[in-house]
Amino acid sequence: MGSTARAQSASDPRFQALAALAETRMKEFGVPGVALGIAHNGTVAIRGLGVTNVEDPLPVTAHTVFPIASISKTFAATAMLRLVEQGKVSLRSPVRAYLPDFRVRDEAASRDVTVWHLLTHLGGWEGQVSGPDRGTETLTNFVSTVTDLMQVAPPGAAWSYNNAGFSIAGRVIEVVTGTPINRAIRDLVFEPLRLEHAGTTAGEFIVNRFAAGHTTRDGTPALNRPFAPSASVTAGGVGLCITDLLAYARFHMGDGTAANGERVLTRESLELLRTPQARKQATDDDIGIGWHLRSVGPVRTASHGGTLGGHILLLEIIPERDFAIAILTNANTGWRLIQDVEREALRSYLGATYALNQAIGHRGLVESLPAVEPLAQQPDPAPYVGTYRRPSNAVVVRAEGTRLFVQDRPNTGRPGPDRPVLFYGPDRVVVMDGDERGQSIEFVRDAGGRVNWVRVVGRVAVREP
Repeated sequence: MGSTARAQSASDPRFQALAALAETRMKEFGVPGVALGIAHNGTVAIRGLGVTNVEDPLPVTAHTVFPIASISKTFAATAMLRLVEQGKVSLRSPVRAYLPDFRVRDEAASRDVTVWHLLTHLGGWEGQVSGPDRGTETLTNFVSTVTDLMQVAPPGAAWSYNNAGFSIAGRVIEVVTGTPINRAIRDLVFEPLRLEHAGTTAGEFIVNRFAAGHTTRDGTPALNRPFAPSASVTAGGVGLCITDLLAYARFHMGDGTAANGERVLTRESLELLRTPQARKQATDDDIGIGWHLRSVGPVRTASHGGTLGGHILLLEIIPERDFAIAILTNANTGWRLIQDVEREALRSYLGATYALNQAIGHRGLVESLPAVEPLAQQPDPAPYVGTYRRPSNAVVVRAEGTRLFVQDRPNTGRPGPDRPVLFYGPDRVVVMDGDERGQSIEFVRDAGGRVNWVRVVGRVAVREP
């Protein structure tokens, strides 16, 4: 980073067109408010659109605070790399080197899982769990409650989005710094980068103009009540304004120094965060440390999305082109706006377009295929048929002749629709009709080549024997 961005370029016709597209999609999808920002070639353009709250409407501005949900995971990874550089943490050390009493249901996983596994979603246990807010004891309490987490894959075997892993990583940060996670993230990230509106608690959020979350049904947004930030700061608890988020993005595209010249990370550590650590098996994407990595046309992107309490959000950086985009929305339908605006931004600024059969999404948004061409020769469905299990639900895959169907069956409540799917790539299928039309579902093979997991919206379920 090391320098202040030049004057804002909101008059750039490309940015004006993006803002106009966002406004159109806001009306179409019932999104009350959006903060849109682009950083490119040393300039920053920001636009606030709509309102913070349909019941007490204030204009969204460049300093309106949004909870950024799972984008917080990149802050956790940034903080952890600072501790690595300080010699306080080794990514390849077992978690038990820092948390001696750490335990999940599987003893081998408890023994072998490393800090690296936590930051790459490769721990292998069920990750869609959270704990209550207990103040400074939140993460201590959470780690004590994960002892019965189901192991859906051995550590490192199958990528599966894992909030629990990042909560455990937060506890590691607390232990090695000797401070509560809220203070540690402020000391390690917010203050060095001068993120003036960043916080991790409701008390910090409400002293700023705040974008409340909404649920939109039939085009009409309704305020979500109540709202509480994620209890796990490192999994999803950071909130800040788009001005701060773009400053953070510019740091990650720079040389590791803050705007005032202070060294925060080495360039090598920044590059490590964006270096592929593992392939997400059936997808063409990779996981970095905290970042999701993919190629879009000629460019390589690092991104993270987020969803929390009626907020849908995206941060995406392309360091090789000095380009970053942030889109913050305050409605559950915001992902549709984000996909359209992000796709147009990459096209208009960089000439980059998604390939046919390439899913759009950023793990935290819905992975979908705006256009898809199924394989002309569909594979034999037999190797994929079976029941796949997570603690909260089963995914049932069945065949009728040569056709494959996928159904979600939650442990409580009604089963989901029996969705017809077609293969559009190796071990990848797309839902062909209904509300989830275009959703990408992936099958994952074990080391012996057998289909052993199915991944839906980034989470894997393991095949029953």
